[in-house]
Amino acid sequence: MSIDAMRRNFDMGSLHEKDASKNPIEQFRTWFNDAIAANKGDWFEPNAMTLATVDPSGMPDARIVLLKSFDERGFVFFTNYESIKAKQLEEHPYATLVFYWPNLERQVRITGKSTKTSDEVSSNYFASRPHGSQLGAIVSNQSSVIPNREFLETKLKQLAEQYKDISIPRPTDWGGYCIKAHTIEFWQGRPNRLHDRLQYILENNGKWSIQRLAP
Repeated sequence: MSIDAMRRNFDMGSLHEKDASKNPIEQFRTWFNDAIAANKGDWFEPNAMTLATVDPSGMPDARIVLLKSFDERGFVFFTNYESIKAKQLEEHPYATLVFYWPNLERQVRITGKSTKTSDEVSSNYFASRPHGSQLGAIVSNQSSVIPNREFLETKLKQLAEQYKDISIPRPTDWGGYCIKAHTIEFWQGRPNRLHDRLQYILENNGKWSIQRLAP
């Protein structure tokens, strides 16, 4: 089948203003829980999201990261603070997150400003990670050029021996970011490409307004 012939007709649901929460965080919580329930053993991660940033020249950049928590304060993920994405966020703190849940024919776009999480939040999450993931955070100087795979494996073995009987401290160059949303769009696939799109905008008074967008 040629690429231009690949298509599907979306017909699993709808999104009407009367059914949507007035609070987009609660609406996201509902959809996120739906995505977890719809997993049904399939190998995908409902908390996987595209993080879009820009570099100092304005060139867009994107990659997949994992959502680790969310509430009214924002959407949180963790990374190496020396990574490309972290350096981009330090230069230009605004970012967009995109979730796509094909099992539900749904997409969510979140745009807002990033800030680093507190040392306490970062350290608590680091302590909750599996031992191997903690070691990996130390081994990998994320985004830097390395000579080969063996370079990483050797460092991992050395650190595994070093921390065999002691707890692993959080590296100072590793921690979280929180994206405080100012717009959140919920997209529900509909037949004939006439999709439902509701966009929430955070107004200056701290309240959310809702707009319907053309598909």
